[in-house]
Amino acid sequence: MKVIREIQALREALARERQAGKRIGFVPTMGALHDGHRSLVKRCRTENDVCVVSIFVNPTQFNDRRDLEAYPRTLEKDCELLSADGCDYVFAPSEVEMYPEPDTRVFDLGTVACGMEGAFRPGHFNGVAQIVSRLFEAVEPDSACFGEKDFQQVAVVREMVRQLGLPVQIVVCPTLREPDGLAMSSRNVRLTPEQRQTAPLIAATLKESRTFAAGKSVREVIDRVVNTLNQSPPLRVEYFEIVDGTTLLPLRQWDESAEPVGCIAVYCGEVRLIDNVKYEREAR
Repeated sequence: MKVIREIQALREALARERQAGKRIGFVPTMGALHDGHRSLVKRCRTENDVCVVSIFVNPTQFNDRRDLEAYPRTLEKDCELLSADGCDYVFAPSEVEMYPEPDTRVFDLGTVACGMEGAFRPGHFNGVAQIVSRLFEAVEPDSACFGEKDFQQVAVVREMVRQLGLPVQIVVCPTLREPDGLAMSSRNVRLTPEQRQTAPLIAATLKESRTFAAGKSVREVIDRVVNTLNQSPPLRVEYFEIVDGTTLLPLRQWDESAEPVGCIAVYCGEVRLIDNVKYEREAR
């Protein structure tokens, strides 16, 4: 496995792989890798000849400077894991390498970026589009793997790819969970032992809401989830919305969508966690 820090060096290395007729897969990350990331790497490794993983904590997608500063950075450990998982190239650029000048591009990403994360983290998805487009330009992958936990982010990346006409296949991989159901996240390491015991209630409540949804309105399901979690300190729901899985527009009635998805952001103490759940037609 090679660790590369410069865009030009990465391009030169991958050009040689392409000349050999190899298919290149890519997994963009911000590091602090866990088994969820590793599942993406394994999927990438299985479906491609060459696996590239980027590790870059992107400042333009953080609307809270404190969150950026608190984000864990564990490059040496990450590289050990990636080497064991068969990664071929780790791209670990500096901020100056990725942004030699400020990126002033403003993306109009439509309805997929307006609500939920888009509403509560102003500028976040524009920053995501900036960095992912730059990474795609550097790597020029045939496919790129993303986790379904970041449901809205996947929709944003797909829209960005569509708008820019990039020849990249977006591969969406299932959310990996801890044995107690908590969605794997780099932020989980910031939870105190007490918070870590409470955090799995998020996934449990979402799962229970699928059964509760039978015969209930969209509003009743939303209220059930929010009230259940808010009654369990230190959890505090920032938002829970049930949206169409394609447009991400909020639903008023179940029959407005063939693929309703519930997306949630919850503070557990000061740690912000996200998750989602899909509602089956037959469950309503």
